[in-house]
Amino acid sequence: MKKLKTIIPAVISLALLLSAFNGCKQGAEQQQEEEQMMNQLTKQEKEEGWKLLFDGETTEGWRNYNKETFPDSGWVVEDGTLRCIGSGHGEAGGAGGDIVYDQKFKDFRLKFEWKISEGGNSGVLYLAKEIPDEPIWKSAPEFQILDNENHPDAELGENGNRKAASLYDLIPAQPQNTKPWGEWNKAEIMVYQGTVVHRQNGEDVVEYHLGTDDWKEMINNSKFSEYEEFGKYREGYIGLQDHGNDVWYRNIKIKEM
Repeated sequence: MKKLKTIIPAVISLALLLSAFNGCKQGAEQQQEEEQMMNQLTKQEKEEGWKLLFDGETTEGWRNYNKETFPDSGWVVEDGTLRCIGSGHGEAGGAGGDIVYDQKFKDFRLKFEWKISEGGNSGVLYLAKEIPDEPIWKSAPEFQILDNENHPDAELGENGNRKAASLYDLIPAQPQNTKPWGEWNKAEIMVYQGTVVHRQNGEDVVEYHLGTDDWKEMINNSKFSEYEEFGKYREGYIGLQDHGNDVWYRNIKIKEM
C-alpha cells in the first residue's frame, strides 16, 4: 500500500509535465503556423470573403492621403511589414505622411497587427473623407496606436482616451490590454450600420454608435466639434498615420459586410 501511495503522486506529476509540454508544443506549432500564414488568407478566410490589403512584399493599393502615388520616402516594406520610418521629430517631422488604401469601405471588419517603437505614436483611421488641404484626422475616427509607457499622450486627454486602442481623444479602451513597445498586438475594427467596435488582443475594448444623440453630444463637447465632416457614417478610406515615429503593420485584411 505504501508503494502505491508513492507511485500515484509520481504518475500525476508526470502527467502534468507531459500536459504542460504538449501545451507548449501546440502553442509553438500554432505560432509557427501563424507566422507561415502571415500576410496571407487562410482557406476559411477566402471562403468568407476576406481580402488582403497588404501582401507583405509590395505597397500595391496604398497611396498618400490626398495624392495619387505612394510616398518616395518615410514608408517601406520591411521583413513582411509595412513600416513607417521615424524621423525623431514627432508629428511635424513625418517624412512620408499619412497613407490610405485606395478603396472606400462602409460596413466591414478590418484586422491588422501593429507594433510600435519606444515612445512611439501612430494610428489607424477609418471612414475618412479626402478634404483638400486638410489632414485626414479632421474627418476620420482613429484607433490609437501608442507606447503607453513612454509617450506623454497616454497621460493627456481624459480617463486614458489617448492610450492605445482607444477611440482617440474620445473613448478610452477598456480593458487596457496593450502589449509593451516592440511587441505585436492583434487588433480589429468593426463598422456595421453605424455601430463601431475596437477589438484588441482577443477583447472588445471600445464600442460606440455613429449618428446617435450620445455620439453627437460627445463630438460637440470635443475638439472635433468644429469639423463638420468628422465621424460621419459613410463610405470612406482606411488610413495609417505617420506621426514621425517608427511603427510596423502587417497581416492587414478586410471583410466587407
